Amino acid sequence: MLYLSLTKVFLASASAFFIGIIITPFLTNFLYKHKCWKKTADKIDPLGNSTPIFNELDKERAKRAPRMGGIIIWSSVLIITIIFAVISYFFPDNALSQKLNFLSRNQTWLPLFTLIFASLLGLVDDILQVTGEAGTKSGLSFYQRLSVVVILGLIGGYWFYFKLGMLAITLPFIGSLYLGWLIIPLFILVMIALFSSGVIDGLDGLSGGVMAIIFASYTVIAFFQSQFDLAAFCGAITGGLLAFLWFNIPPARFYMSETGILGLTTALTVVAFLTDSVATLPIIALPLVATVLSVVIQLASKKFRHGKKVFLVAPLHHHFEALGWPAYKVVMRYWVIGIIFAIIGLIITLIGGPKL
Repeated sequence: MLYLSLTKVFLASASAFFIGIIITPFLTNFLYKHKCWKKTADKIDPLGNSTPIFNELDKERAKRAPRMGGIIIWSSVLIITIIFAVISYFFPDNALSQKLNFLSRNQTWLPLFTLIFASLLGLVDDILQVTGEAGTKSGLSFYQRLSVVVILGLIGGYWFYFKLGMLAITLPFIGSLYLGWLIIPLFILVMIALFSSGVIDGLDGLSGGVMAIIFASYTVIAFFQSQFDLAAFCGAITGGLLAFLWFNIPPARFYMSETGILGLTTALTVVAFLTDSVATLPIIALPLVATVLSVVIQLASKKFRHGKKVFLVAPLHHHFEALGWPAYKVVMRYWVIGIIFAIIGLIITLIGGPKL
């Protein structure tokens, strides 16, 4: 029944939130006890240039809060997924316990695997960064992480093309665009683009709030598409993100870092394809798109215009900060813009997207 499916989604979200709240004190004590903050050299851009404005803006934040806060997000999702699955296993004749289990092969196996695998990779990178010697560059390089993302994208694209038989994407109000095997490179491209947007994790509360808005939107989209297991999965991520955000709003107790943002962006790719909403993803996730474009524009300008910049500093949120906006004002306005465009994208997807 519909109310049971709705209960599954709300319970998954609320449970993930409370699990995240419960495990946070233990994680916080560990991170501060072991001084899990970045000790590496100043950041350089992918072209190898120094970024003095960014380093000045980031200097104080990097010193006062540890990394790896993203553990709260993916661990709370994993824990609640296992709990619901175990309850379903031990009470097979109970209709409610069976309905609450949202671990299913056709809807949640792939996004859950992607979330956990990429998050663990990000955790390795975070550990290397916090254990590195001061004044030296440590952690996985951008190209090492990118290589893993490409491999994940290849696996995901293969799964959608060969296992799920996805041959086309829906263009809202237009119809299906047949792609055939091009689904695979498209999947890889979308995953790389979202991976690149991970630099949005730069201000207290910014990445957590933006990602919570995006996954809440996909909770609604999946629910109205009757993909109730996927809706519960997205709801659980939203709950985990809200638990993280509770402690990440200014002043942040910790930062999401790679173990959070890498898993979220790669899992978001899978969710977008499962809901056949790739065409509206740039609207729903507009803050991520703006972040990526600002970096691309800045790098292109510096490379082809002899070092001239378009923005004071990239990504875009740091440009506003460099203009003199208080960090909290940048974050709140990103949340507002994120909510508005997520609603617009949600409406377009539900009305003009695949038929329900």
